[in-house]
Amino acid sequence: MKFDPVRLEIFKNLFHSVAEEMGGVLRRSAFSPNIKERRDYSCAVFDRAGDVLAMGDHMPVHLGSMPASVDAAIRAINLKPGDVALLNDPYAGGTHLPDLTMVMPVFLRREKTPMFYVANRAHHADVGGAQAGSMGLSREIFQEGIRIPPVKIFENGEIVPDVLRLLLANVRTPEEREGDLTAQLAACRVGERRLIEITRKYGKHETAAYGRHLLEYSAKMMRATLRQIPDGTYRGEDFLDNDGVTENPIAIRVTIRIRGERAEVDFSGSSPECAGSVNAVKAIADSAVFYVFRCLVDDQVPATSGLLRPIEIIAPEGTIVNARPPAAVAGGNVEASQRIVDTLLRAMSRAIPKRIPAASQGTMNNLTFGGRDTRAGRGGATFAYYETIAGGMGARPGLDGESGIHTHMTNSLNTPVEVFEHAYPVRVKRYGIRYGSGGAGKFRGGDGIIREIELLAPMQVGMLSDRRKFGPYGLAGGKPGATGKNEVVIAGQRKTVPAKGSFYAPVGAVVRIESPGGGGWGKPPKRRR
Repeated sequence: MKFDPVRLEIFKNLFHSVAEEMGGVLRRSAFSPNIKERRDYSCAVFDRAGDVLAMGDHMPVHLGSMPASVDAAIRAINLKPGDVALLNDPYAGGTHLPDLTMVMPVFLRREKTPMFYVANRAHHADVGGAQAGSMGLSREIFQEGIRIPPVKIFENGEIVPDVLRLLLANVRTPEEREGDLTAQLAACRVGERRLIEITRKYGKHETAAYGRHLLEYSAKMMRATLRQIPDGTYRGEDFLDNDGVTENPIAIRVTIRIRGERAEVDFSGSSPECAGSVNAVKAIADSAVFYVFRCLVDDQVPATSGLLRPIEIIAPEGTIVNARPPAAVAGGNVEASQRIVDTLLRAMSRAIPKRIPAASQGTMNNLTFGGRDTRAGRGGATFAYYETIAGGMGARPGLDGESGIHTHMTNSLNTPVEVFEHAYPVRVKRYGIRYGSGGAGKFRGGDGIIREIELLAPMQVGMLSDRRKFGPYGLAGGKPGATGKNEVVIAGQRKTVPAKGSFYAPVGAVVRIESPGGGGWGKPPKRRR
């Protein structure tokens, strides 16, 4: 590789700034609290071959899997200037149905082929399906919402009205969906504008060359990182509590083989795809591997597709990490992805024990609800809401885990209480740290969250969560974190709610979520009386 290191750093930050500015536009323009407040979105820049050049500091589960969406759009559609592709089909480049991805080609003047692609992915609070929020327990993908293969949502600079009408006719909150889709389009436009400005300033040949250098440099740094890991075969195993249909645990198993500057990540032996909605598609397995190995590399290394070049991923088809249609997959993106990460980290702890943290909460505690807003002045408007709830971070070698934080494959925030109570017929009764839920150890796991929400209108409530049976593991003698718990209080009667499922609740019901704590690291110190 022949490049100017200073110039390489300039281009790394230029491409990254484009992805970050796209994210800023999407966030400020969005209608829904899930995107505007919780920041459940991601943006990235790709070269003409569909390789990632830069990712915004957004959602790991989105970013690692987005290349599959861009590849699917490129293969399915001949994208021309002014076109934008839209998709969410998990079996055609997507992850789960609420994640709507837009892919836009970037053409230079008088060029017949795109020089770049920009893409963004946003989690929409509802995309139809049997349950409000489109994240409930299902047995097949057709129950989870509207399924969109790669199609043009924008053609020759104009919206494709038939596609938009079809989509909006199949969701509970069409105005909010249209607003969020418009925000995604605006983000693509800004990315296009900035990339054209960069090529005008530096020239298309230098810009393209340094895009290639970034990919090669990332691969080189990953190879250097792999050389620092002792050669060997390292295995990890962990379990999802169940799939919501049966009570059988679901195993995720991985074998990581390190050979010099290459790695093989093999998920053979994992459980078959299940009846419930925690199946993951291959893009999710790839995303988890990308995330874990990216964490081993220095922060300054660009997060490009080059990082995966020295890594081979084997995910047998028909297993929980590579499901086939029409398996339900809503929870694969949020719950299975977290467990895949836990399994990968457990395997790596056998190779480099002083660098790997104990398990974090290992779930996103997905809460959805929807119905009609019966408050005065709301006119019975239909609403749908989705959120994830933070928990405990696993303790690290030398540091306690953080409490009440989103970890690993999610990087979202909470919806501020003021916004939450204004936008939806709810009242937050309690929101605080679940003290003592972190696992004991020389370094203690972070504590989870207690969240109580009173419902001010009758509504359908859904939960898609895990770590209610198997607590997050500790490492090096540390104790596991506390398991989570879901409850509902109706007319003074407290009832445990299954980790995965939905129910109808009357006015005045209180939904209570206790999220898991993180595992401890190191043997707990002996305490005097």
